[in-house]
Amino acid sequence: MQQLAKSLGEKIRVRRKAMGLSQDALALGCKVDRSYMGRIERGEVNITVEKLYRIARTLECEPTSLLPSLTGNI
Repeated sequence: MQQLAKSLGEKIRVRRKAMGLSQDALALGCKVDRSYMGRIERGEVNITVEKLYRIARTLECEPTSLLPSLTGNI
């Protein structure tokens, strides 16, 4: 499961940078602490579905687009 969290975090980071958002701006938009957002992007925490939807809304994408492929990650 740790690999899933890392893959999810990487997808979030890539999308955030593509939009030109700072980690602070993303965290603020999602109503989470900046340090927690850093932990999400590094794959150190498993996030709730609610947080996934908040992140996706802030990143202007579908939550499913942030989910990693299950192939080889479980």
